[in-house]
Amino acid sequence: MSNTPTITSDYQESIESYRQLITSTGEDLERPGLGDTPMRAAKAFAHLTKGYHQSLDKVVNDALFPSTNRELVLVQNIEFYSLCEHHMLPFHGIAHVGYLPNGQVLGLSKFARIVDMFARRLQVQENLSEQVAQTIMDVTGCRGVAVVMDASHMCMMMRGVSKQHTTTRTTAMLGEFVHDNQARMEFLSAIPRRQPAF
Repeated sequence: MSNTPTITSDYQESIESYRQLITSTGEDLERPGLGDTPMRAAKAFAHLTKGYHQSLDKVVNDALFPSTNRELVLVQNIEFYSLCEHHMLPFHGIAHVGYLPNGQVLGLSKFARIVDMFARRLQVQENLSEQVAQTIMDVTGCRGVAVVMDASHMCMMMRGVSKQHTTTRTTAMLGEFVHDNQARMEFLSAIPRRQPAF
């Protein structure tokens, strides 16, 4: 699937929506610097929400391989960028994904691609963590999945409460990580300590 958005009738509607939004501020769309802004903004928004149009089958691309390893596999520090569904402002951070294989393993790059597929939508962090975990569980048939996400939210930093140093941590645990305290603690102790926003 191409990462370059195609200009369709819906895409033209997005451009017109940005024109109206900018005009509503009192700005002059004819002044230098703003003439192409609706197009640029529409392209940016298409990129930031491209996860709606991605196929999980294409993202995974059959990258499942037989393995006898049954110990924790941890992919950490996966950067992600998303849009808050409440204010459509960005939130961004890092994800740590661990799983317990059950006869097969998933290509490592696919964890980052799955995170991006769900992050590139209008989201709340709590749901994003769960969606990533459940998808990896379904794709791999593993014995358990654990996901931790740390993020900074512009809706708390740029507006509203305006707290500049807050971060949010969400977790999602499935399978053996729910009931096996040893497996859960192994995962939690292996991931990096959360860092302040700045």
